[in-house]
Amino acid sequence: MEQITSVQNSKIKQANKLKKKRERDKTGLALIEGHHLIEEAIQSNIVVEQLFCIDPNRIDEETLGYAHFAYQITTKVAEVLSETVTPQGIFAVIKQPDFEVVQPKQVLLIDQIQDPGNLGTLIRTADAAGLDLIVLEKGTADPYQDKVLRSSQGSVFHQPIVYRDLKTFISEFDGCVYGTSIEGATSFKEIQPSDSFALLLGNEGAGVRSEILSSTDQNLTIPIYGQAESLNVAIAGSILIYHLKG
Repeated sequence: MEQITSVQNSKIKQANKLKKKRERDKTGLALIEGHHLIEEAIQSNIVVEQLFCIDPNRIDEETLGYAHFAYQITTKVAEVLSETVTPQGIFAVIKQPDFEVVQPKQVLLIDQIQDPGNLGTLIRTADAAGLDLIVLEKGTADPYQDKVLRSSQGSVFHQPIVYRDLKTFISEFDGCVYGTSIEGATSFKEIQPSDSFALLLGNEGAGVRSEILSSTDQNLTIPIYGQAESLNVAIAGSILIYHLKG
């Protein structure tokens, strides 16, 4: 196995560039870190272009053999690649999957949610609930950002995720579209579960933009019984997803 000891190595510099969304969009690649995420990627048949590890003896042969190219790196190189305080010692450059979902029945629509932890949690919830598709509006956090990947716990590899114009998607969706709003909305408890629905969630501070919210069939709210002003969008979204699923 080839060893890489310099942080100036071209492969390391190129992998490090993938921390930026612009580079991920340009190449269609992403950098992931940690045994769990890499195992999830492999189990989902994601293409692993390169594997970098500090100690190859701790990596099973199947994982090493799955990657197109595998390299042994030093701790110093791992620290450069890592976006965590304590590097896990294994990284992979993967090819982002292309998802094509025909006539999805249960969909999560996301309008410019920017906190990576919230987006990762919603992706994980959508995966757990068995939704068909997640549609992201431009301005939403990148699902292949490190913090989103870690929050999703690998669900980003299972759950079909696409970028689309939400107003266009809503106009073409064959099912009831529920928005989320504090004002002029119906309590979610009054809504019956359905085999076909789309749930629209918005930005942490501003909520769903009015021009998109006006395209929904019905807007929902979750009652607040205590003194909290509102619920975190990932928590609210998770409650609504499972209620609509039934």
